[in-house]
Amino acid sequence: MTTLAAAVMEARSRFSEAELADAGIEARLLLAGLLKLSPTEVFVGGDRVLTEEEEALIEVAIGRRLKREPVHRILGSREFHGMDLLISRETLEPRPDTEVLVDAMIPHLRRIVMDKGSARILDLGTGTGAILLALLKEIPAASGVGTDISEDALATAQRNAERLGLGDRFGTLRSRWFDNVSERFDIIVSNPPYIRSDVIPRLDPEVRNFDPLAALDGGPDGLYPYRDIAADAARFLEPEGLIGVEIGFDQQLAVTEIFTSAEFIVAQAERDYGGNDRALIFKLRNR
Repeated sequence: MTTLAAAVMEARSRFSEAELADAGIEARLLLAGLLKLSPTEVFVGGDRVLTEEEEALIEVAIGRRLKREPVHRILGSREFHGMDLLISRETLEPRPDTEVLVDAMIPHLRRIVMDKGSARILDLGTGTGAILLALLKEIPAASGVGTDISEDALATAQRNAERLGLGDRFGTLRSRWFDNVSERFDIIVSNPPYIRSDVIPRLDPEVRNFDPLAALDGGPDGLYPYRDIAADAARFLEPEGLIGVEIGFDQQLAVTEIFTSAEFIVAQAERDYGGNDRALIFKLRNR
């Protein structure tokens, strides 16, 4: 007979022995998700006796984590900007740093809606739909399209939209960047792959082995996607529109140069919670 408290302690101990970071936090998070409990319920419900089925479920999940599979991939979802988003094999796991781009775009989106009454958003490489869905959640007068090269990612994004009640304002399109896009948008956003190819093998196993390579690898210098996006963005952006991209911590100057060479100017730059450069917003130079 195993109690919830004992199971948490066992998971924490095994994670610590495996030298996993934040063993205690991950143990509680994992068990809370598996048992459909809140963190508070895990904390105060330690005397709860687990069923055999629950014990077996926990054991399998611990084994997966010890093989370096991230907790949220084991659970199948992750919180982002107040939303619970499903994740799948071909979607990048949403990170808190990406919320910086969302928060930076919201005031601009509100202004556009005030001026025009509505706004259209294009999310390039949408993955789970995180960025676009967060913007739609905040701005009811906005609608948008998420593109991706992966059918699995597009299906996951659409499921997330339906679960959040945003399906009527969210569409998907299979496309490599702008290849199959045919309309203009008020806002274009993207969290493109921006890690240098030679860095990929040195990433933590949780990222290297479980996030899709296509969502990580930005080419030899990590900048290939920005060049592709900047080259065509003006053709798909309304005259008063804006384009916002997430960037790597050391890429601000390089990405700025790419976009300024394509007739854009910087409208805003934002840092993440760790003080690193994380998001850039551009507008057309001739606005």
